[in-house]
Amino acid sequence: MAFIAGTPPLPAPVPNPVPVPVTAPCPLPLPAAEGPTGLRERARGALLGLAVGDALGAPAENMKPSRIRARWGRITGFVAEHPCGTDDTEYAIFSGLLLARHGSALTVAHAEAAWHEYIADLDEGAFRGAGFSERGTLENLRRGLAAPASAQHRHAWSDGLAIRAAPFGVFAAGRPAEAARLVAVDGAVSHDGEGIHGGRAVAAGVATAMTGAPTAAVVASALAVVPDDSWTARSLRRAVAVAHRGERAVRSAVVIGGYPWADLAPEAVALAFGAYAAADGDFVDSVLTAVNMGRDADTTAAVAGALAGASRGVSSVPPKWASAIGPARGTCLPSMAGHHVLDVADLLVPEETVRHTPASPPRPPTDTVPAPDADAYLPAADNEGVRP
Repeated sequence: MAFIAGTPPLPAPVPNPVPVPVTAPCPLPLPAAEGPTGLRERARGALLGLAVGDALGAPAENMKPSRIRARWGRITGFVAEHPCGTDDTEYAIFSGLLLARHGSALTVAHAEAAWHEYIADLDEGAFRGAGFSERGTLENLRRGLAAPASAQHRHAWSDGLAIRAAPFGVFAAGRPAEAARLVAVDGAVSHDGEGIHGGRAVAAGVATAMTGAPTAAVVASALAVVPDDSWTARSLRRAVAVAHRGERAVRSAVVIGGYPWADLAPEAVALAFGAYAAADGDFVDSVLTAVNMGRDADTTAAVAGALAGASRGVSSVPPKWASAIGPARGTCLPSMAGHHVLDVADLLVPEETVRHTPASPPRPPTDTVPAPDADAYLPAADNEGVRP
């Protein structure tokens, strides 16, 4: 979700014209992951999958599928000469470190303090990246507004919380309700309404995927933590109902007609879950389906990659893609430069829960960067589709 200059008006949601039946509810909590794909392998798969999806999708952001095909054909791998993550990866690292520092004791005050110390109060001139919701949040914080007033801007419905939701699912593996609770605490600084619902759906989905649960259970757990009549739930149901028909059907089912901006949480989250469902959790197919649908492609592919990586583990990420992911460059958040998503994944999985799991493969070779200690870094557009 790269920053785009300007501030578009908020579209007015309208009732869902074609309700789609909800899948069966998912029992909560779920058992922790066991077997050959252990908890740490799934944790690493989730966050590496997020970063890979982000880097794969970035060049296709805000494109229609027709434009993607005209430029690259079908995207089947990196199309950028030097692939790297965007604000999606850097904000996921930021929230992952925040969560590793505070765990289940995380409060809105903790999140607000971190926004100030590591983003808003740094003397680096104009904000260097991210989407409308982050821009609005930053401006509100710098004006002295505190959460939840800091989230009272015109883009609280964006997918900016969804992009940083996966670490909460990793931390609360098998506990989707807890993952959803924690991501809403984080999101209170920057989001409201549908923006919070989108983050809750992703966090709960990842938490369930961390158990190796079937794709249908992952989707059901996401639906279980958002209001049934919300825009997010309606879009998510639409997407998964047609997922068996492929990416074109998923895109047509949820893309907001007549609205040019692609960072709407209900749309982006639904596209990501639709891609994941269409691929039945396969990592490569999940991510590439999301990328080739365009729209907010870095975010949708990042979320789909987090879901699939949690489901299948780090070994499901092709080595060629994994090796391209190095430490964050700090392009959006300079304070996150040097952190690697695999190190953050390890911080989120307590040592005692992985002591008896198989050894995790080393992270891809990169420049030497010390593994982060959370305490050291954080304080205590087109006209296709339907209307929402």
